[in-house]
Amino acid sequence: MFVREVTVKNQVGLHARPATFFIQKANEFKASIWIEKEERRVNAKSLLGILSLGIVGGTTIKVIADGADEKAAVDALIDLVDSGFSEENR
Repeated sequence: MFVREVTVKNQVGLHARPATFFIQKANEFKASIWIEKEERRVNAKSLLGILSLGIVGGTTIKVIADGADEKAAVDALIDLVDSGFSEENR
């Protein structure tokens, strides 16, 4: 199991569009992946799960993966969050 924390930097947090980008990236990996906010953990490949966390800008979350490509999965997802989901570049 591999775990890293990241603070969501984009203004709106993980609303529908960034959550979709997150899920698409998560689905590139075979590992089981979760997002944890406070004491709540959801499947990172589930749109409803991610949206149910109500993650807004400035929120710190944990990205957790377990499987053969767990480190690569977590690192790629952290990079995506750190990029602000490329919203500033649109």
